[in-house]
Amino acid sequence: MKSTVVLISEQGRGVAQRAASFLGAEIIRRSEVQQVWESLDCIVFVGAMGICVRTIAPLVEDKHTDPAVVCVDSGGHNVISVLSGHVGGANEIASKLALELNAHPVITTQTDGSGLWPLDLLAKRFGWAQESDDINPQIFLYAEGKPAALLLEVQDEGTKYLEENPAGNIEVFHKFEDVDLSRFSLLLSVSPIRRKVDIPSIQWVPRCVHVGIGLARQAGPVDKVIEEIFKCLNDNGICREAIASISSADIKKEEPVVKALEKEFHTAFFSADSLSSVVVPTPSQVVEKCVGTPSVSEASAILSSNNASLLLSKQKGANWTVAAAVGYEYLMHPHIEIVGAGPGDPDLVSVRGRKMLQKADLILYAGSLVPKELTLCAKPGATVVSSAGMDLEQQCELMKDFYDRGKFIVRLHTGDPCIFGAIQEQMAFFDKNGMSYHITPGISSFLAAAAELRSQFTIPEKCQTIILTRGEGRTPMPEKEKLHLLARSNSTMCIFLSASIVDDVQKELLMEYPEDTPVAACYHLTWPDQKIYRGVLKDLAKIVKDNSLTLTTMLVVGESIDNRKGLSELYSKNFTHLFRKARV
Repeated sequence: MKSTVVLISEQGRGVAQRAASFLGAEIIRRSEVQQVWESLDCIVFVGAMGICVRTIAPLVEDKHTDPAVVCVDSGGHNVISVLSGHVGGANEIASKLALELNAHPVITTQTDGSGLWPLDLLAKRFGWAQESDDINPQIFLYAEGKPAALLLEVQDEGTKYLEENPAGNIEVFHKFEDVDLSRFSLLLSVSPIRRKVDIPSIQWVPRCVHVGIGLARQAGPVDKVIEEIFKCLNDNGICREAIASISSADIKKEEPVVKALEKEFHTAFFSADSLSSVVVPTPSQVVEKCVGTPSVSEASAILSSNNASLLLSKQKGANWTVAAAVGYEYLMHPHIEIVGAGPGDPDLVSVRGRKMLQKADLILYAGSLVPKELTLCAKPGATVVSSAGMDLEQQCELMKDFYDRGKFIVRLHTGDPCIFGAIQEQMAFFDKNGMSYHITPGISSFLAAAAELRSQFTIPEKCQTIILTRGEGRTPMPEKEKLHLLARSNSTMCIFLSASIVDDVQKELLMEYPEDTPVAACYHLTWPDQKIYRGVLKDLAKIVKDNSLTLTTMLVVGESIDNRKGLSELYSKNFTHLFRKARV
C-alpha cells in the first residue's frame, strides 16, 4: 500500500513520525497533497479535521478510485476514518493505526459501528464475482435492519464465515425453494445460479462450476459456437463468472474453439478410456462410435468437478454439446459436530461451540445434564431434541436421518465430551456408516469446581496431580483404578457421578486420606441453582445426604481446597527472579 503522512502543524510532528514509521511512509506538506493524490492508496493527515476536509474536498471523485483518508489529531488521541472507509480501507487503517498510537478509532460507517457485515467488501475478501456494482440501496436496507434472507447454495470459506458470524436480521437458507420472498426485504445469495427475484438482492458468485463440452470436428464459426455455448449456460441460469474450468476429450485439444476458450479459462482434457468409465445420464451411441466413449460433455464435467451429480445435463447445439457440475469441494456436505456444552452456564460454552449451535439443523442435547437454555441460540427452523429418554439406537437413527438429508447436526454433551461423555459408541456408529464428524471441546465441571471454590487444584510442594474419576456403582471400575488405590497419592481428586454411592466413596477414601482432609460437594456447578457445601472427609456422606444431593454433583477431595497457607512465602523464596524480570 502506497501511503503518505501529511503534517499540518508542528505540534503533531511526534504523532506524524510514529504514523509514518508504522505505515512505512514519508511525511509531506499539505501543499503537496494535490500532486500525489492519484498515485496513493492512503493519506494520513495529522492535525485539525477541518483542514483535512478542506484540503481533499476539491480532489474527491469516487470511492472506488479515491485513496483512503484518515485524520489523527495533533495529540494522537483520536484516529478518524474520513474517506473511502470500506472500499478504500480507511476503516481498517484507522483501527490498526489507533492500536499502534494507543488512540481511539472513530469510524462512522453504519455497518462497522453496528457490527454488521461489510457487504461491499465480501466479494474482494473471498474472491467472489458480484453481479452488480451499485449495491448501496441494498446496503442501506441491510444496515436499517430490514429482514434479509441469506441463500447459500455452495460452500467455501466465505459462506462458512457468514454462517459462523451471523450479523444483522438474517435468516439462512440452503435451497432457493425454501425461501419465501414475501417475508423479506432483501435477498443475499452465494450461488453460481442466476435468478430473477422481485425484491432487492445482492448475488456473489464463486468460481465453482466445471463445464464439459463436446465438439464436432473443426466446429465453427468459432465466435458463433462460443456465443451459443455461453448463451445456453446463461439461459439455464449459470453465470459465466462461476466457471472454474472447461474440459473435453483429449482429442479435442487442438480444436479452434478450445484454443479460443483457453485464453480465458483453465482447461482440462481426458482420454476416451477415462471418459467411458463415467456413468452419465444421457449416453450417446453416435459419440461412442466417433470418439470411443458414450459421453464427452457430461463425463468431462463429472471428472473435472469430481462430482457425479450434474448441475446441467447435456444440452445440444448444431455442432456442440455442453454440461456442467459444481466442484465437489463446494457442495454442502452433511456433518456432525460433537460439542462440549461446558458445566451449565450458557456463557461458558466455547465461541466455536456457540457458532456450531447457531448453524445446526438438528441439535440433539443431553437433556438430563445440559440446560435447555444452551439451545436457545438455535437458528429459526432448527430441530431441537432432548436425548433424555432415548436409547443409543434412537439417537443414532435420528442423527442419521438428518445426515442422509444433507443436514448439519450438533450432538451437545455436558462439560467436555471426553470425560464420561458416552461418545465412544456414537463415534463407532459414525465410523461404521462413513459419516463426517468432529469434536468441539468444552469446559469440564472439574474446572468449574476449581473456579467456584476459588482454589488452585495444584499446590507447590503439596499436590501436583489432579485425578478425575468416579466411584464404583453399576459400572465396574478396573481393578487398578479402585478409589482407595488412587487415593494413595493424596492428590486433588474430582469424583464424578457418585453422589448416590457416597457411603462407599467415603469409606474407600478414608483408607488413604486423613479424616480431616477438606472436601466440597458441588451441585449443579454454574447453574442458577448451584450449591456448594464444604466440610471434611469424615463428614462427606452426611453432607451429601443432609442436602439431598443428586447425580449431578461433583465431589472434590484434597488439601488444595481453600489452601492459602505458606504460598506467598514459597513463591517469594523460589520465584524471586521471575518477579524481578516482570518489574524490569
